[in-house]
Amino acid sequence: MGSRRVELLRLGPVGEERPALRHDGQVYDLSGVTDDVDGPFLATGGIGRARAALEAGELPVLVDADRLRVGAPVARPPAVICIGQNYAAHAAESGAAPPAEPILFFKHPNTVVGPFDDVRVPPGAQKVDWEVELAVVIGTEASYLASPEEALAHVAGVTVSNDVSEREYQIDRSGGQWSKGKSCATFNPLGPSLVPLDDVTDVQALRLWSRVNGEPRQDSSTADMIVDVATLVWHLSQFLVLSPGDVINTGTPEGVALSGRFDYLRPGDVMEIGIDGVGVQRQRVVATSQHRATP
Repeated sequence: MGSRRVELLRLGPVGEERPALRHDGQVYDLSGVTDDVDGPFLATGGIGRARAALEAGELPVLVDADRLRVGAPVARPPAVICIGQNYAAHAAESGAAPPAEPILFFKHPNTVVGPFDDVRVPPGAQKVDWEVELAVVIGTEASYLASPEEALAHVAGVTVSNDVSEREYQIDRSGGQWSKGKSCATFNPLGPSLVPLDDVTDVQALRLWSRVNGEPRQDSSTADMIVDVATLVWHLSQFLVLSPGDVINTGTPEGVALSGRFDYLRPGDVMEIGIDGVGVQRQRVVATSQHRATP
């Protein structure tokens, strides 16, 4: 049957996504194995069951897959946990020294949208920025892990995340708490697929990049992370319980608008971000029509 590599997807309209599996360019319906790709599915060996069903020839081909919207590859993540300034060059362009230990902040889980959905600029926002990131999805509960060597056993897989940020809200109006600038609606496109960790050759050797209106912005590698994925998962487990389905945004490399080298996003702009071997996203930036008074 060739390569065992698989990718998990969720396809369909918002709120009606159905689980799917891609293998060797073909997309299969996973609804006979699970109702959704979510925390309980991951925690109970769902990826292994999906592989077994594929190898047994039990998955029907999803014939209309190319006509369906692509949703976030994980449904209803319990938490979106984010790491700030985890690439030295990005810390420098932000005007900060590399942090002594990981900077932790959160995005509201309802920021998560599909990888090709529009990103909406909040009313009055002037400093909306892009951030390509490797997202790690937790597969089994992790709490007070003894060492980083234990950490990757708790990771289900990885995907692409765009940690969209409003810098005025994050920096000037935050009181030191970044989440205000990170949690606007549509501010976390995720996907297109969840790649099981077993199918990633080296999570610390992945090229990640971004473009705005076709022009290069970021181009780096996860090799340049200050704190690697295994150490991040171990570190976080000392402070909170990581639950199945949790998404960890592991930081962004240099090349964002905050650097002062590029304009911030405006309605009509198009972002493309990707991680080689993991996936590519594309979002159009649109205005939010709803009025919001400034408190």
